[in-house]
This record gives sequence, C-alpha cells and structure tokens, in this order.
Amino acid sequence: MDIKNEQSMEQAILETAERIFLEKGFALTSTTEIAREVGCNQALVHYYFRTKDNLFNTIFEQKFKMFFELVFNLEKLEELSFLDKLKHIIESHFDMVRSNSKLPLLIITEFSRRPEQLNILKEKLQAIPERLFEKLNAELDAEIVAGRIRPISLMDLIMTTVSLNISLFLLMPIAGEIISLNEIQRQFVVEHRREEHVTLILNSLRP
Repeated sequence: MDIKNEQSMEQAILETAERIFLEKGFALTSTTEIAREVGCNQALVHYYFRTKDNLFNTIFEQKFKMFFELVFNLEKLEELSFLDKLKHIIESHFDMVRSNSKLPLLIITEFSRRPEQLNILKEKLQAIPERLFEKLNAELDAEIVAGRIRPISLMDLIMTTVSLNISLFLLMPIAGEIISLNEIQRQFVVEHRREEHVTLILNSLRP
C-alpha cells in the first residue's frame, strides 16, 4: 500500500469510527464493526491505531485542534476591535458545535466516565490553548483598564460562550419534540439563538 492509499485508509477509519462513536457511544462500538463499515479487516484498524482508546483519542485530538485553530485564529482578525473578535469567536464556536451537534454529549459522557482519557488529551493539547489565549487575554485586560468593558476574566467569557452554545444543541432535540417544531422552525430557532448569544454576551460586558 503506497503512502497516498495509507493516508486514505487511515482517514476512512477515522471518519467511520467517529460516526459510529457518535451514534452508539464508546462502549458499544467495536473495532470489528468499524473495520466492517470501512471494508477492511480488523487487523488493519489495529495497525493504524493499536487500540480503540487510541482511535477515540485521535478523533478528539483532531477535533480540539480544529476547534482552537478555527475559533481562536486571531491572526486573520488582527485589524478587528476586541468586541468584533469576541463576536467572531462566539459565532465560530456556535457554527462548529452546530456542525458537530452530537459531539458535546459524547464528550460529556465519555470523559465523565473515563477521566483518565481527558488527562491524556490535556497533555497533548495543553500548549495550543495557552498560546491562543495569551494574546486575547492581554487585549481583554487593556479593554478593562480603558473602561470599555467591566472587569471579567477570559475564563468566564469562554465558559459563558461554551455553555450557551452547547446547551442549545443538547436541549434542541428534546424541546423540538415537546413543542412540535418542524425542521424549518428548528433552523429558525437555531439562527435566532446564534444572534441572541452574541447580543447577550456583548451586552453583559458593558461597564
């Protein structure tokens, strides 16, 4: 198997494993099922990832890297004001959660059940958020000193953003059924909440 085919097979295994993990959870997913869905033998899955844990961790490592690089890519936002950067972060995080709406529940379930896996992921990714948050935190401090924003920590801002965005997609399937929303109505609610989350967070920063 040449390098291109190897990369293609490895990616196929990752994509298939992610889909099945999201559908069934970690415990009910087997490497045998993943191999069957990909159309390869189980030995090939183990060749690339050795264990189901490693496969699971690789998927989440990629997702977290993509999240931080997409949401906190401040180099492309250099000319924007701090509040416009924050608006971009809120909207980008919202869009990423919307594109991976089943992921938050899987993260909560699996990392609560197996906290040691979260520690492994933290060790691999620790340098990424530290690097990305440093510049943003300095800008936030400057805005507070200038009196344009009330005193608040960057961690509080991030926790508010994450909790608002994730809770919508955790609750939407239940709320949508209870109040009988069709797909068009659900999409309207989602778009409205995207705008509302930005408004709520930015208004909360007024001195």
